[in-house]
Amino acid sequence: MSYMGRMCGGCTAPQPATANIQVIADQVKPQLEAKENKNYTMFKAVEYKSQLVAGTNYFIKVQVADDDFIHIRVYESLPHENKPLALHDYQTNKAKHDELSYF
Repeated sequence: MSYMGRMCGGCTAPQPATANIQVIADQVKPQLEAKENKNYTMFKAVEYKSQLVAGTNYFIKVQVADDDFIHIRVYESLPHENKPLALHDYQTNKAKHDELSYF
């Protein structure tokens, strides 16, 4: 992902999820399932924002059922740290129209 045009600390505008964002969501899905004690058969990233910090925060809206969405915050460390993606926080019971904002 390109860091050009992004200010440290500020979130980007919401964007449609890309294949790369789906990969990120899929990698933290087991962490969310463990925290929620449930398995998600649907886990489709639909929208995201990113925030450049000492690494990158991804705020991702994920569809988990026809009318049920979850917002997840995923932290990706700097490449030289060689750490796995981490689910830092999440919000359940979201709707498709709910704004993806910092949490």
